[in-house]
Amino acid sequence: MSTRSKRVLKSAIEGRMRESARTATMARGEETRARIVEAAIETLKRDGFAGASARAIARTGGFNQALVFYHFGSVRDLLLAALDETSARRMARYREVMDHADSLPALLAAATDVYREDLASGHIKVLAEMMRRIEPWIDFARDAIARVSATLPFPVPVPPEDAAFGVVALFLGVELLTHLEGDGSRSDRLFELGAQLATTAAILFGTPPAPGRGGE
Repeated sequence: MSTRSKRVLKSAIEGRMRESARTATMARGEETRARIVEAAIETLKRDGFAGASARAIARTGGFNQALVFYHFGSVRDLLLAALDETSARRMARYREVMDHADSLPALLAAATDVYREDLASGHIKVLAEMMRRIEPWIDFARDAIARVSATLPFPVPVPPEDAAFGVVALFLGVELLTHLEGDGSRSDRLFELGAQLATTAAILFGTPPAPGRGGE
């Protein structure tokens, strides 16, 4: 074998070795990330949002807390990754169960089963811990609804507390879907429709319409 051929062969072997090393490093990195996310999920279930510090998560997973910041940058981003992971797991389970429901009774039974699984698995606790800080917004919505309801010429059949919960849930859902889609056109149409309905109701019931929403 000529010297040139040997150099070419050596270069090819070294290239393959470097590629194998990179692949192995990436695989170890993904395994470490998965381990950290699993530890974050378990910490949220056990200690809640307030107790999900880098130290607590590292203690749960048995690794150095510096790995949290190396792989995720911040505890916040790690907790978001944990939420993504637990949601993906439950979505996969929902699809598995719902795809076999071919009638309304079967669909309701499947929904009941996965709901109970959610409670048992701790998925709901993870979501609840991540969303715990939304309670002040529900209080804010309740006060606003109660204030506006007092101006209406008829009693509102829905208690302000329940209406506030529904409004915040709707608002969060719209914001989340808009963020995921990266396009606000559908949410804009939804708000425009709401404004039109509010203006129509104001005309019918003799209440002042909102400024800039058909009342000018």
